[in-house]
Amino acid sequence: MRPNDDYQVRSWRLNAVIVNSPSLPERGIELRPVNSADAALLLELYASTRSEEMALVPWTPEQRHAFIEMQFRAQQDHYTQFYPQATHDIVLENGRPVGRLYVERLDQEIKIIDVTVLPAERNAGIGSYLMRTLLAEAARLGKTVGIYVESFNPSLAFFKRLGFVETEQSGIHLYLRCFPPGNQALAHSDSGESS
Repeated sequence: MRPNDDYQVRSWRLNAVIVNSPSLPERGIELRPVNSADAALLLELYASTRSEEMALVPWTPEQRHAFIEMQFRAQQDHYTQFYPQATHDIVLENGRPVGRLYVERLDQEIKIIDVTVLPAERNAGIGSYLMRTLLAEAARLGKTVGIYVESFNPSLAFFKRLGFVETEQSGIHLYLRCFPPGNQALAHSDSGESS
C-alpha cells in the first residue's frame, strides 16, 4: 500500500460536466486515497480478479486464500516499486466503496495501473464513468491514456469500445492506448501499422 504522507488528501468529484457528455447521469462517484483501513477491501477486489482462475485449481479454501494474499502483496509491491508517483484511490458511489483506481499521470500519458470494480457493482456503468472521465482529462491535456490488459481478459472488448487500440504486446499482455482527438495517426505508427 502506498504511504499517504506525501499524498495530498483529495476528493475527485466526477460528474457529467467534467465528462462533457449529457448521456451520463450525475453519479455521486468520488475517489479518495487508499488508506490502511482499506486492506480488506483491496484484498477482496484483487481476489475478484482471480476468482475464475481459482475455481480451476484443486486447492482447499485456505490454500486459495494464502495464494491470493501472497499474489496481492506481490502486486502491491510491484505497483509501489514501478509506479511510485501513481495515485491509489478507492472508488466510492454515494459514499460506498465499489472499486479501486490506480493512475500514474506522466508528461504525455495518463497510465491506468489498475481499475477494478466489485463484482456486484460491475456492468452498472461505474467503469465506463471512470474511463470517460480519464479520457476527458486526457483530451483536455492532449495526452494519451494507456493500460495493460491480458489478451483473454473480458475487459479488452470494453476498452476497444471506448476507442483504445493495441499498440504493444508482451506475452499475454497487450498495451492499449486511446489517443487524443486529432492524434489518431500516432496509433498506427506506435503499433507498426502504416497510415
